[in-house]
Amino acid sequence: MYMKKLFTLLFAVICMAQTAQAQLPAERLDTAYGRWRAGGYGEMLLTRKDYGLNRFTGSANGSTRQNHADVSIPRFVLAGDYKISKKWILSAEIEFEAGGTGMEYEMEAQSGSENGEYETEMEKGGEVALEQFHLTRLVVPEFNVRVGHLIMPVGLVNTHHEPLNFFGAARPEGATTIMASTWHETGVEFFGEVGKNLAAFDYEALITAGLNPNGFDIYNWVKKGKQGFFETDNFSAPAYTLRVNWKGVPGLRVGGSVFYNPNAGKNADKLITYDGTDKINVLIYNFDAQYIHRYFTARFNYTGGNITNTVGLTAINKSYSSLSPYSRKGPVAKRAVDWFVEAGADLKGIFSNVEKMPALFPFVHYNYYNTQESVATGLTADNRCQVSLWTFGVNYRILPNLVAKLDYTTRQIGTHKMFGKGEYNSENEIRLGLAYNLWFSK
Repeated sequence: MYMKKLFTLLFAVICMAQTAQAQLPAERLDTAYGRWRAGGYGEMLLTRKDYGLNRFTGSANGSTRQNHADVSIPRFVLAGDYKISKKWILSAEIEFEAGGTGMEYEMEAQSGSENGEYETEMEKGGEVALEQFHLTRLVVPEFNVRVGHLIMPVGLVNTHHEPLNFFGAARPEGATTIMASTWHETGVEFFGEVGKNLAAFDYEALITAGLNPNGFDIYNWVKKGKQGFFETDNFSAPAYTLRVNWKGVPGLRVGGSVFYNPNAGKNADKLITYDGTDKINVLIYNFDAQYIHRYFTARFNYTGGNITNTVGLTAINKSYSSLSPYSRKGPVAKRAVDWFVEAGADLKGIFSNVEKMPALFPFVHYNYYNTQESVATGLTADNRCQVSLWTFGVNYRILPNLVAKLDYTTRQIGTHKMFGKGEYNSENEIRLGLAYNLWFSK
């Protein structure tokens, strides 16, 4: 049944891709099209697992042994750009995740808006999100302005989140555990390209809505602190982001980013929630690199971060309303970390003399992450948040903009070592996916 559903979906996308005109670029600075263009990307995924649904409940040894499978449409994204003039561009992306949603949160006022309580209304499962919606004013190559709903360029995965930009059947796990993915916020962005040849750089500098510490927790660190449950986002404590990429060598991109959200407690749902505590400052920093060669592709990403006043933050979050959309689970770590390295060989490039050689990319991926890398004095870390995982697999480029993925992942829980068993039961899975990334028309 799973396979029948999956291959029906695969066939539909293959037919659609046959008429595609071009691959959707990861860089949204591209203006090499006429008046408008429309496209998008999407993923389909079938997974077979040997572990239970939650390692944090039930057995003291972590995940229980439980074989099961699931099939999903992780995301389907529609994207478009329209040149209002030579200098003004309107862009939008809408993401349908797991089939769409009708979930809505409201704050019912009780003795004033600061003491309101939560109400929810469920219509159907999944999620629909406005991933990007902005106006761009092109000035000169070195300096341009963008205003609206923007992608946060923090880390390799979020900055280049389209599915042809990573080998695994799903996005790298650590990056999507400690931060929202795709992470998007409303604000203003300044961007441009400077220098040439070995001194070629591009940059992005943003002022956007900040994080809401109500959503910080033990399992996902700041991921669920992304605002968006209500019609408006708090802007009392905006965040500041800077990303710089060096592209002086053909095929090589080296980048780094810094995200800083001072006094993030001012962004809480109830404005006085953290008034009695010290400031909650959030710092996230990142270094990443990618090298694409005729024979191989290699990527590296390191992301770390710090939160101040996690003792007070944890205590307040634990006492928060049970009707709220937040887990309220602590402790919240003062430091989290995620890093991965992956490499794949391009067999078609290596064996270019072999007639009709398929475009196969065998690859290996290693990822270490821990949402509890360091906790403040008085709090106790949960080692089940510490994950070391290996993924082995192969990508088959059916078309330049369509790829089939098959991989095997094994996780060791409660260890920082690249090799050897963890403190808790391992988790293993086999995944089969299909992903496309293209412009339908332009």
